[in-house]
Amino acid sequence: MFLKIFRRKTALTDVEYLSDYRRTGDLTGLGELYERHMDMVFAVCFRYLRDEDEAKDAVMQVFEQLMMDLKTHEVQNFKSWLHSVARNYCLMQLRQKRVAVGDEGIFEQEAYENFVSEPPEKEDWRIEAQLSDLGDCLQTLAQEQRRSVELFYFQQLCYQQIAEQTGFAITKVKSYLQNGKRNLKLCMEGKQHD
Repeated sequence: MFLKIFRRKTALTDVEYLSDYRRTGDLTGLGELYERHMDMVFAVCFRYLRDEDEAKDAVMQVFEQLMMDLKTHEVQNFKSWLHSVARNYCLMQLRQKRVAVGDEGIFEQEAYENFVSEPPEKEDWRIEAQLSDLGDCLQTLAQEQRRSVELFYFQQLCYQQIAEQTGFAITKVKSYLQNGKRNLKLCMEGKQHD
């Protein structure tokens, strides 16, 4: 009850929160905005990281990243952008987990012990590599294609909803999806892992 006294009387839109944060740097408003979408961020992180504690840590790290990124990035659709930020953060975490064996065979002691005691399954490496490749290939798409693909496949929006969010004509949405899917397939085929 006591904390409700300090909350805003009326909820702001995402755009209002963003402009307020860019103008004032006030973390309270940014925290309220992030809280609105935190369940979605956790779901994305859990889907990629497959560990509840790691997903919770990722939710906090994504918020810290937002504090910096939102000062320099103009964001039109916060939820969609946040989904991409969370996904990319998780993909980076998965990349960093890889143990790279160089010519010198240099390992940190802990990483070496984990590698020896718990060798990763071949399938886990393949999935991780495919996720990494997918993230890389998404970045090669034209912005319209990437946005359409992300909204359709990751957020499961229909053509009409994508058109409303992006301002693209429905025929353009279909075209961007078709071309984006084809370009993703070609890119992924070029990155085949054994």
